[in-house]
Amino acid sequence: MASVSELACIYSALILHDDEVTVTEDKINALIKAAGVNVEPFWPGLFAKALANIDIGSLICNVGAGGGGTPAAAAPAGGAAPAGSAAPAEEKKEEEKKEESEESDDDMGFGLFD
Repeated sequence: MASVSELACIYSALILHDDEVTVTEDKINALIKAAGVNVEPFWPGLFAKALANIDIGSLICNVGAGGGGTPAAAAPAGGAAPAGSAAPAEEKKEEEKKEESEESDDDMGFGLFD
């Protein structure tokens, strides 16, 4: 579970992103101070450096994609078309797996309410 310091930095970064403001250590510190939260001094700098070259919007949109933040950041540099074409293929695979798991339940010969 994330600590209060981590959560304060995460929420500050999300607020800055929502307002279309560049995420920096000073701006994270300003939001945390305004909220009246005490954090260890290394957290704001750590988050600012970690998010410096990351597209936070695509990171948020790809939370359930199963990958880390690196592929999401690499997609805009490589072009939007490859990233868009890869997503439907992943969705089809997930749908097929779900269908197979549902069918395997039927093959067992009993149901939950039988």
